[in-house]
Amino acid sequence: MSKTLVVVGAGPGLGMGVARAFGLQGFRVGLIARTRSKLHTLVGELADLGITAAAFPADIRDRDALTTALAAAEDTLGPIDMLEYSPSPTGPITHAAQTTVDSVTAQFELQVLGAVTAVGHVLPQMLARGDGTLLLTTGVSSTVPAPFLANVGMAMAGLRNWAHTLHAELKPQGIHVGTVTIASGITPGAGEADPDAIGARYYSMYQQRNRIEEVIGDLDTFRSLVTRTGGHGNPAGA
Repeated sequence: MSKTLVVVGAGPGLGMGVARAFGLQGFRVGLIARTRSKLHTLVGELADLGITAAAFPADIRDRDALTTALAAAEDTLGPIDMLEYSPSPTGPITHAAQTTVDSVTAQFELQVLGAVTAVGHVLPQMLARGDGTLLLTTGVSSTVPAPFLANVGMAMAGLRNWAHTLHAELKPQGIHVGTVTIASGITPGAGEADPDAIGARYYSMYQQRNRIEEVIGDLDTFRSLVTRTGGHGNPAGA
């Protein structure tokens, strides 16, 4: 029987790279993001490749809407075997000294509380089956402190930390949890930063189930950028 992948925070770059990698291996694919028209375009692209896919629009910060979308994906495509969580940062990105409660809250709602909501929905069924995979994506600021990405880094570091703790707790119960740190711009044709190359890395993590973390790009290059710019670098690639 074919299995089901759901991508939360699906977009034309990373999300579609993951969707194609799994879909071409026979997975049914559910895509969750805010904009219905964009999702339907992505579903059409997957259908052109012979991949069974469906769109489930939801604002990830709306926890009830996200849960409803995940339930609809299960009803349409079957039990979720693999959940990939990778919403792009939205809203103001603040420097460390300009970070406010509101700016941090917005990023935690998206990066952390959305992930907790999604995992909380799919995990009980995975535990009942004794099998399942959760891959939670962060950016380079989850690992390398960068003053110009302060509020995003706070949230993504929290998500990365939670992924590591989930991995330790759930591995004995048959659930594989991993985290992927994107330390590079995602660009078609750019070697390991190509969306399909990234998707292949996710599929390898799913298949092998032997590692908690994968890094796409070069952390040391980003560290050098932060040092070189005195923490005032370009916030692209959070």
